[in-house]
Amino acid sequence: MIQSMTGYGKSQLEVGGKSFTVEIKSLNSKNLDANVRIPSEFRELELPIRNKLSQSLSRGKVDFSLQVEKHEEESSAKINTKVVESYLKQLQQFPSSLVGDDNRLLQIAMSMPNALSSEKNELEKEDSETVYRVLDLALEQINTFRTDEGQVLKADFELRIQNLTDLLSEVKSIDPERIEHVKTRLRKGIEDLKENIDENRFEQELIYYIEKYDITEEKTRLDNHLSYFIKALNSPDSNGKKLNFICQEIGREINTIGSKSNFAAMQKVVVQMKDELEKIKEQLLNVL
Repeated sequence: MIQSMTGYGKSQLEVGGKSFTVEIKSLNSKNLDANVRIPSEFRELELPIRNKLSQSLSRGKVDFSLQVEKHEEESSAKINTKVVESYLKQLQQFPSSLVGDDNRLLQIAMSMPNALSSEKNELEKEDSETVYRVLDLALEQINTFRTDEGQVLKADFELRIQNLTDLLSEVKSIDPERIEHVKTRLRKGIEDLKENIDENRFEQELIYYIEKYDITEEKTRLDNHLSYFIKALNSPDSNGKKLNFICQEIGREINTIGSKSNFAAMQKVVVQMKDELEKIKEQLLNVL
């Protein structure tokens, strides 16, 4: 089953007075190109997050963002009691006319250096686990999105391959007429020269040109490639790179038929085949 590289997933969880929101967007890319945006206090989770993105999404230009909002703001500032007491003792040695009453002394002590300390707590285990949970939910959403988009692409590929199969049938039906056209043109060319010809030699030359313009092998190989494309499309290990390789083989056979055809009616069909193939190639850029 194929997946598109285009996808979107968003999830949110409320835990411990905090709101955790993860948003993931992805577009097509040859490899995994992840842009990760997370709050600075969660920076230590960046590598595990990238690993999860790589394992789950494989390829694509991925834009990941984590937002954490605190509903109850708590101050991390702590009073250094011993430091403040030391300041008070020293201030009490000054005359009250200079420093004021006890309230004034406390205000002065609290404004002195190191009276308050801001402790930076380590990332809590509960917060880390919540980030991973909300990430897993978002990854589940984006993969569902990619699978749904993949089904749309699959339907389009099946339509294009059927169109190519129909056009190949048209090539096969035109081929006998094309061979007769080659024979007639060669004979007319000889007659225009107004020279007697050796019929045996003519037949040998005719066989040479018919073999030169023969597309039997190309028709067979193209038929096989079209069938193989559908088989690969429906296989469990289907992927864009494999389908693109088959697409190149299809294009090679179509181009050879076009160069050998030397017949306007067939060349017209070949142009239609190339148009269908280009549409497949464009869509394959989005396949994971």
